[in-house]
Amino acid sequence: MARKRLTQFFPFLLPLRIWQRNLFERIKMRFDKNRYACRFGENEENVKYEICAAKTAVINENSGMDIIYQQNKVHNLKITSKTINRILIYPGETFSFCFLSRNSHRYGRMKDGLILVDGNLTVQKGGGTCHLSNLLYGLFLISPLTVTERHGHGVKSFPDPDGSELDGIDATISEGWLDLKAKNETDGIYQIEITFDDKYMYGRILSDTESDTTYSILNENVRYKRENGELYKYFSVSRTSTDKKSGRLTKKEKLYDERLLIGYELPAGAFAPDKNKKETAD
Repeated sequence: MARKRLTQFFPFLLPLRIWQRNLFERIKMRFDKNRYACRFGENEENVKYEICAAKTAVINENSGMDIIYQQNKVHNLKITSKTINRILIYPGETFSFCFLSRNSHRYGRMKDGLILVDGNLTVQKGGGTCHLSNLLYGLFLISPLTVTERHGHGVKSFPDPDGSELDGIDATISEGWLDLKAKNETDGIYQIEITFDDKYMYGRILSDTESDTTYSILNENVRYKRENGELYKYFSVSRTSTDKKSGRLTKKEKLYDERLLIGYELPAGAFAPDKNKKETAD
């Protein structure tokens, strides 16, 4: 049985604990020898080549919770995206989600959204912004940027809106504790672009250098297993590299294995391994 934290016994201490963790994290980042991306560019003429793109539905009616929390999530995502949209990542620089999103209060007041706390779905101010870090993590995996910090949720509380999204391509964030970071170890300049319409959030990574490779992400070796009354999904996340000109597969690599707690009932027949899914840069 996991030992309870002090803030679980005394919830009024939580704001102080968050402030302390944020302070420690910023001190650590100041001395960790990384240069963090902090410059933005509007309509950069040289950063014109699209490296990769993806989209994700912003409203999920499968949460089992009041739809207002999904609508609030969209509000929170649009605020947080303003701290990241058009950020430039120069050679040697590191993108940090928490470093940039700490300034989200400048763009509006957050609303109550859904978050996972100790594996349980609950409501908290600013909830739902992991939807943006999930999108960014997926983009980083199909770009030349190198992910240096990522934390998976470990629990899937409800199904995807259309069942088409890959599993294990997620990144939970919690300022002071968990971050999403990616480093530019190339000679090119990269820029992140985030936009919205009524149904989707869109992400693109642009560069001043045209890439000769496209990347695809796949779920493979999918299997389900019951453990102590809980259902888990086991699978691997792999990436393929393809030469743009010839269309020839140049590399395939397994990135990591995942174990995901499924927090909802699967439809009949879902225990059979799925066909490999993939997310591409196209």
